[in-house]
Amino acid sequence: MPKMIYQIYDKMFKKILTLSSTAVINLINGLFETNYPPNSTITYNWTEFEDNELRKTLADTIITINNLHSYHLEAQMSIDENIIFRVFDYGYSHAKRNFQDEFHSYTLQFPEPKIIYLYAESDIPDAYILTLDFGTQGSFEYKVPTMNYQKITTEELNQKKMIILIPFSLLKLRNTLEKERSPENLVRLQTLIQNDIIHSIDNNLRVGNITMDDARKLRSLTHKLYSHLYAHYEEMEELNEMTDESLLLDIEIIEKKHEQEIAALQEELKRQQEEVIRLKKQLEEAHRS
Repeated sequence: MPKMIYQIYDKMFKKILTLSSTAVINLINGLFETNYPPNSTITYNWTEFEDNELRKTLADTIITINNLHSYHLEAQMSIDENIIFRVFDYGYSHAKRNFQDEFHSYTLQFPEPKIIYLYAESDIPDAYILTLDFGTQGSFEYKVPTMNYQKITTEELNQKKMIILIPFSLLKLRNTLEKERSPENLVRLQTLIQNDIIHSIDNNLRVGNITMDDARKLRSLTHKLYSHLYAHYEEMEELNEMTDESLLLDIEIIEKKHEQEIAALQEELKRQQEEVIRLKKQLEEAHRS
């Protein structure tokens, strides 16, 4: 996959990890089967590297919860058998920066890793294993579990509150529509957008799993990914218009409503200020008389 194309997904993945603390904590709980409360503290450990063309890019995403436990998330679009070495390197670098020293005894605490394959056309292993052989001191298996997003149902995303991954559901029909843009497949895409994506975002907003701002950004990211994947097909002209309305109109209505509410509050504040000024003048006149 061309590098610029990959960066679209990489940037989107990192963008969703900067949504509200509640949404990100829900994702961590769903991925690692933890039970952190929604108001937990999140610390981002971003690092950069320069590629051969001297372009800086975010290299890894390590999130620390409550200053105690760290989690390393890596998103992939295709199979990469060397990824376990990269994950190990990132984990080691993070552990080295935060090592513990007690009476000449050092501890390197690695973050819990997980690789999320967003679009894997072939089977992926449940985990990658790197055996660390320390000779006479023994050996240790470093395991990096994976998740195949293509096999995760919308129901499971909602159940585990991992809703911030929902924009990537658009990838589930990518191969199908590349092969055949039939009326039936266009209906499948429309159903995916309306029933799976938009409905899930709205429901999670309603129950408090995400914030209003999260919902707006998830719809926006979905729209951007849709435009990247499908909007250029001639057969999509009618669906493009419907998708624009579905993903953007509701948000515009909500934002307009908020603007109206703010304007009304400002108008009421202005009225009260004018009333205070009027009363002050009455009191001054009363004192003079």
